[in-house]
This record gives sequence, C-alpha cells and structure tokens, in this order.
Amino acid sequence: MRAPDFWHRDDFAARLATAVLAPLGTLYGATVRWKAAHAKPYRARVPVVCVGNISAGGTGKTPIAIAIADAIIVHGKNPFFLTRGYGGRLAGPVVVSKTHTAEDVGDEPLLLARKAPTVVARDRREGAILAIERGADVIVMDDGHQNFALHKDLSLVVVDGEHGFGNGHVLPAGPLREPALQGLARADAVIVTGDGNPALPAFDKPVLRAHVAPAATAEWKGMKVVAFAGIGRPEKLFRSLRELGVELVETVTFADHHPYTSRELSELKARAKDVRLVTTEKDYVRIAPADRDGIAFLPVTASIDPHDGLDRLLDSLNGPR
Repeated sequence: MRAPDFWHRDDFAARLATAVLAPLGTLYGATVRWKAAHAKPYRARVPVVCVGNISAGGTGKTPIAIAIADAIIVHGKNPFFLTRGYGGRLAGPVVVSKTHTAEDVGDEPLLLARKAPTVVARDRREGAILAIERGADVIVMDDGHQNFALHKDLSLVVVDGEHGFGNGHVLPAGPLREPALQGLARADAVIVTGDGNPALPAFDKPVLRAHVAPAATAEWKGMKVVAFAGIGRPEKLFRSLRELGVELVETVTFADHHPYTSRELSELKARAKDVRLVTTEKDYVRIAPADRDGIAFLPVTASIDPHDGLDRLLDSLNGPR
C-alpha cells in the first residue's frame, strides 16, 4: 500500500478525508487497546527485545533492529530475529535459509538473516520456541509492538524524526496503528530516526537518536542514475542519493513491499539505458536473481546515540526472569 498524501497534509481536502475516516480509526485503535488489556502473552525462557513502531512503515526500523543485534552480539550473546514475514507465503515457524526468497518469507527477513539467524512465524510464541531450540539466548522481535502473543522484556519504539506521527490519527484516517499516547505508554524507550524532534506525548523514558545513512559514499558522487523504490518512504532513497552527489535522471515509486515482475524491471532497465539503475537493498531482495543484472542497490547502516544509552537498556535484560 502507498501512504495517502492526506496523512501528511493540512489543507481542506486532507482535513475532510481525515474527518470522514476518523471513526474507523477510533475503532481500530480500540481493538488494539482491547487486545493489550486481554492478552496472556507467552514468557520465553530468554529475553525478548521488540523493535516496533506506532506509525505504519517508513521509520527505518529494520536497519535499527540490525544495529541492536550488533550491540547484543558485542555483549557476547547469540541473538535471533523473530518476524512475521510480511508479504511472504510461509506461515512458519521456519528459520530463514539461503534458499528462501522474498516470495517465501518477505523482504525484511532476508535482510535480517544476513546479520543473525532469523525465524519467520505468524505465531510469535511458536517462533520464539523454535528460536530457543536453535540456540537463541536473546530474541529481537522485528515489528510487533501491537502483537501481544509474546511477552517483551524491552520494548523500543522507532519514530521518524521528520514526520513524527503524521496527522496524529489512526488508520485509515492517518498513519498510526494505535493512538500515540496509547502506544508510547507500553514503550521502554523511543528511538528517533533522522532529524527533527517529534512530540512524544506524556513520554518520560529514554529517548535515543538513530542515524540511518548510506554505507558507501565516494563511489556515487557524480553518477547519473534512474532510481526506483517500493518502500514506506521512497523519497528517503532519492534524498540520500542527492546528498551523495548523484544526479537523478528519473525517480520511480511503487507501493511498499511491491513484488516486481520481469516486465516492470525490463521497462525500468530500458528507461535507464545510458545510466545506472539503482534501488534500495530492501527492494533488491524482492527482485528475482535472474532479473538483477544491471541493477545496483544503495546499502545503508544505522548508528544509535548515545551508545551507552543503548548499552544500559540492554544491560537491563540481565536481571532475574
């Protein structure tokens, strides 16, 4: 799904659309509140760190989850990622292998599995059990702030610094999965990505800052490219390329998690006949290997500040269970 423009506008048409859809948003938020109040989460034998969000897509959650796994590894632990596998056909629980494709498990698990073992499971309880059987001593739950099947020992909410909570309304009236106040009340810390200082209603716990940036820089300067992306906020790729000194000949956007066809990719390659064709790593893993020739991706990494702030949060996992 591509995010509607009115989620981030404040003109008459946007306010009208929001007003019409607001009752549905109220109902949606109430269902999350009801689930949270009546849940009986399974407590795993190892700590569970949830890296989630309150807004739908585009916060940079996956590279931050990878950075957190890096920090856990430095602490001498063996983390496993646990994710639903959005867009994949497998319900799981299954450990992601090199033979899996985005069609099997979704795009994000393929990225996560490059850093640490990754379990895809729509039933998070069953996924946690499998991860522990395979040797996990910490589980990093990628997404799941609104999933209450599994007890979380540390809940981290990722918030986009530039867009914050959009128009402040719940789906479909706005980008929120639940009211911000409601979601933040269950968070142990907030990680703000990028620039900006979004309002965090009634939140008085740790706030960390994350920077998601290209892993490679100099080689891109002066390059002419056609860029395409099917992520929550495609403009992030385009802006990153411009900041690297890339000349964007054309930009093409698709819906988040878009499954690319050979025909679409052939058309993109034709449009980039004399320049380079570039996308995100998340898009790249959704492209069939046979169609990847002539397509490059811009790798990104996340760093979290203050680093000792993240260490203190992770140290809290060492207490009695």
